[in-house]
Amino acid sequence: MIVLMLGAPGVGKGTQADLLQKEKKIPHLSTGAILRKAIELQTPTGLLAAEFVNNGKLVPDSVVTSLVKESLQSDQFANGCILDGYPRNSSQASELDEILTSLKKQIDTVINIYVPEETIVQRMLERGRKDDTESVIRHRLEIYKSETAPLLDYYGSQGKVVTIDGNNNIEEVFRSILLLLEK
Repeated sequence: MIVLMLGAPGVGKGTQADLLQKEKKIPHLSTGAILRKAIELQTPTGLLAAEFVNNGKLVPDSVVTSLVKESLQSDQFANGCILDGYPRNSSQASELDEILTSLKKQIDTVINIYVPEETIVQRMLERGRKDDTESVIRHRLEIYKSETAPLLDYYGSQGKVVTIDGNNNIEEVFRSILLLLEK
């Protein structure tokens, strides 16, 4: 089973993916984690990614896609995964479709966790992280709206998107996700 977690920054995608991983024994494929691991292990793709990271630049889509492809081909993800942080835009979604097709796999469900924008801003401000200023948060939300939110239409046209109300406590949101996956 391949599950894709979507939602704006701060809605709890990573938290829910971690809970789902523990409950359903489906590995969580976090692009941030695989990026850090590839850099640490100094794989060819990791060395390339490190050049961007060390210079304070975003790692290009092509490098992130290579890392995801390498991961999806590994034994760890042979029986599926929970994708979190990838794809982030329609170009990555198309590339992911090609990768999955070559592996004779597909995304089964796209879980969109929805939380109202003002609630997200408040939640992220309350986390108290130094880089979570209101202007930075709102900028990240604008990027999400322009680049990632269109994926809801992309996967929605395939009948794969289910929206979960993320404006509840962690346990209630998780219960909603479990109920959804049991259908």
